[in-house]
Amino acid sequence: MSMLSDKEIADFLASIKTIAVVGLSEDPAKDSHVVGSYLQSQGYELVPVNPKARTVLGRKAYAKLADVEGKIDLVEVFRKSEEVAGIVDDAIAIGAKGIWLQLGIHDEVAEQKARKAGLFVISNCCLMVEHRRLLAHAEL
Repeated sequence: MSMLSDKEIADFLASIKTIAVVGLSEDPAKDSHVVGSYLQSQGYELVPVNPKARTVLGRKAYAKLADVEGKIDLVEVFRKSEEVAGIVDDAIAIGAKGIWLQLGIHDEVAEQKARKAGLFVISNCCLMVEHRRLLAHAEL
């Protein structure tokens, strides 16, 4: 996961507003859709990034991070580990504050690059599980 404390993770999640979800599926049975729906229910502004979708969870979908209009605080990744390096480059380029790699997703080199660029980095960890554990009853 990370070397960050629960307090650091909770403080970061409480400080952000907009989450771009790379790989957010239109299929309600997919994990990305479940997690995205949960994040929306918790008051986050969700930005779907999926080149095959027009809208997801009632929000306009973008083909890639570089196409997103407006500021992104966190980039959440539901893609294969092999795709992480490019996504990290895009996250750095758009000025995101952090990158969160879901369960099973990890790329040490890309993660180090993100950290060196000043991004908050979590890998191989479910954002929904951590949010519920740390902040579910807190006000965002």
